[in-house]
Amino acid sequence: MKIIACVKQVPDSAARVVAENGQVSWGDAQLVINPWDEYAVEAALQQKEAHNGSLIAISIGNENAKEALKHALAMGADEAVLITDPALTALDTQGAAHVLAAAIKKIGEVDLAFFGRQAIDGDAGLTPAQTARLLGWSIFSLSAKIDVEGDTLRVERSTEEGRQIVSGKLPGVFSIVKDFGEPRYPSFMGIRKASRAEIPVWSLADLGIKAPAAVVSWPEVINPPAREISCEMIEAGSPEEIANILADKILAEKIL
Repeated sequence: MKIIACVKQVPDSAARVVAENGQVSWGDAQLVINPWDEYAVEAALQQKEAHNGSLIAISIGNENAKEALKHALAMGADEAVLITDPALTALDTQGAAHVLAAAIKKIGEVDLAFFGRQAIDGDAGLTPAQTARLLGWSIFSLSAKIDVEGDTLRVERSTEEGRQIVSGKLPGVFSIVKDFGEPRYPSFMGIRKASRAEIPVWSLADLGIKAPAAVVSWPEVINPPAREISCEMIEAGSPEEIANILADKILAEKIL
């Protein structure tokens, strides 16, 4: 069984957002593996161990993203691949899904692909489902328990309404929630092995795709168009007169 864990390098959850020249950034915050992705790696490792499989960790980013991959290797992943390209600087969730789906197709013969529930920087939680759609696979979101028998999947989902049991066929994409269980700590030997690991780097050309066009532009979301706002002070001889004038203005503007 061949298994994929998709991980992301994100700012530490204790980081403070910095605004400079109208742009928002994480400043010099420490970068770490997305905490949700540790649960995804744990779920992937359990399936690897149960079915004598192999686990490949994938990440999109610059050289710093290798640290997230090394964390996955230290936990027990067998291999890791970094996808980096100058054209991938403004990826939205849909763009990331296109890149990850292309990488999974390039690896080939993949049975299971694991994601964390969401990334703590964007908090969208859309990439797992978008990747599944592009691959044509079933999506098992909010997975808290996974059983694989032959080519059949039985998944217990943790939703706001309670637990939901669904089933499907391999291959499948999963997003993992904390109810799955605590991720294991990287072992000392795993950390040493990961520190020496040579992580291959793939470009868009290696994947055979062009840079996906962004549907969402972050600068537009973070900096919405400016609105002209004026403030009018109502003056009158008594509070009752002020109230009447205000009521007339509200009715004239069709607010009520």
